[in-house]
Amino acid sequence: MTRRANARNASVQVWQAYLNNRASRLRDNRFLIHGRRPITRALEYRWPLETLVYRLGSPELSDWARQVLETSGVPSVGLVPEVMAELAESTEATPEVVAVAVARRMELEDFAPGRPDQPPTVVVIDRPSAPARLGAVIRSAVAFGAGGVIITGSGADQYDPQSVRVSDGALFAIPVLRASGPSQVAVFADRQAERGIETRIVGSDDHGGIALDDFEFDGGTILVLGDEREALDQSWSQVCDELVCIPTDGTLGAPSAAAVALYEISRQRRAVR
Repeated sequence: MTRRANARNASVQVWQAYLNNRASRLRDNRFLIHGRRPITRALEYRWPLETLVYRLGSPELSDWARQVLETSGVPSVGLVPEVMAELAESTEATPEVVAVAVARRMELEDFAPGRPDQPPTVVVIDRPSAPARLGAVIRSAVAFGAGGVIITGSGADQYDPQSVRVSDGALFAIPVLRASGPSQVAVFADRQAERGIETRIVGSDDHGGIALDDFEFDGGTILVLGDEREALDQSWSQVCDELVCIPTDGTLGAPSAAAVALYEISRQRRAVR
């Protein structure tokens, strides 16, 4: 079903709120997806999409956009360019297609990744302050085969448009969950052990610990990162089984630290196959 709108209406106002208003996204359990690859991956992973909003007029839509509108089976709404521009991210041009998606919010108590013969890696990022950095961590987690991402504390929203775009659609490939803090992550690790998956909580901390490439990442691993801080918060010291550091001449932020650490975990596991 396709509708056309030549003026700003109530639906556009609601969608526009999802750009910058986290409370609106949480209230309606909806968010926006911008960009060709994120929308393509959302469709690939059968993420629930409510509406495809597309630009009317010239320039003509790309072949990709027309195919998505014609074959996805998702209801669509066409907006004139000046109205469509109101759904653009602040630093981006008027998009040709924006997807309105339904948020999925899995509880940590229901998360059971991996199995005894294939112990998983799960990434924890503590209180991420920027949606773009959170999206980059999610992208690295998927690239290196992690089983999920857990966001602790009142950090950035994984459904913020910046996080969705920077994740390059990785958000739709693995569970992304939220936890209150270290104690809830520790309970999750204990539940994994009850499933026969011995799991260690390993914190990445620039101020101490074993060098990353000297540490043996056997068994299940919960890798804890501290966003842009050099050291993990003190509350994590009570639950981390080990601390590792990445030998550098400077300080790595969470996205770079995640990519380096996850590559090392992936490298070690490939070596023992």
